[in-house]
Amino acid sequence: MTETRQQRRQAARRGGRAAQGGLPRPLWLGLGGAIAIALGLWFWNRDTASTIVRDGSPSWSSDGREIAFYSERDGKADLFIVNRDGTNRRALTRTPADEGGPVFSPDGQLIAFDSEGGGSFDIWVMRRDGTDVRRLTTDPARDVAPAWSPDGRRIAFMSSRDNPEFDLYEMNADGSGVRRLTNGASNWFPQYSADATRLAFHVMRDVHVMDLGTGAMTRLTTEPMNGMHPSWSPDGRQIAFMSWRNGRTELFRMNADGSGQELLLSMPDGDAVDPRWSPSGDAIAFVHVPSGGVTSAQDATQERVVYVMDLKTKALTRLSR
Repeated sequence: MTETRQQRRQAARRGGRAAQGGLPRPLWLGLGGAIAIALGLWFWNRDTASTIVRDGSPSWSSDGREIAFYSERDGKADLFIVNRDGTNRRALTRTPADEGGPVFSPDGQLIAFDSEGGGSFDIWVMRRDGTDVRRLTTDPARDVAPAWSPDGRRIAFMSSRDNPEFDLYEMNADGSGVRRLTNGASNWFPQYSADATRLAFHVMRDVHVMDLGTGAMTRLTTEPMNGMHPSWSPDGRQIAFMSWRNGRTELFRMNADGSGQELLLSMPDGDAVDPRWSPSGDAIAFVHVPSGGVTSAQDATQERVVYVMDLKTKALTRLSR
């Protein structure tokens, strides 16, 4: 029988790489499924294909016309691309491996993503049509969640290579010159500011911003008024993020210094997670979990749906079909 993700994690732990296959336990207990939604880290049996929508990690093209995402509806995670209005959905990958975290390069020609195609999760890159696939990292630990710098020369990512709860790293766009940015705690989902001088991410359950020149960090949210999975506005003046401060996961925004925190979106049911600001600043893509991301995170029947919200009208467009 095909090995499940849970079995692979257990094997990794027996081999001494607990973080390569598993989530940091404090985060997993506190966030439930929401963090798993963003990374695609689900206990899923490949032998059980499903027609249930299980999409995540939306990422805008540089012109704002298309969105890349992963989908697990066929029993594993493949990458897809769709027009902003939900039309013309097409597959970018169809492999035996799991792929996730797609993100367009600033010039729109490439897509970086994470994949276990090399035996462990690493950062890969391909052309936007799915061709010319190249592996950028080869560490046996888990390298995931790539983010392009605005000039396209660097890629930030999170890795368990030196910290079982993940640190952040930066490398050249060809995979060379890897350097460690954080040291200790749990550091997740880096995002460059528009001027490339700052990096937003969350440490444990709060949004932080790092000055890439000095390494100085500023904490923008404070548990229990927590914040995770930050996304910069194109002008760098605001940050969207997700928070369960009101009892379920909703989308918020705040000024870049952490002030002016306000509710942006609360779905009628379930959770809203993984916000991504559009390049024009007029919309946010996100993932809706109708049954709630903090319940039954291992349930393969749990639906995850990608939406786009118009920030002016609050109108929602469903991209997942």
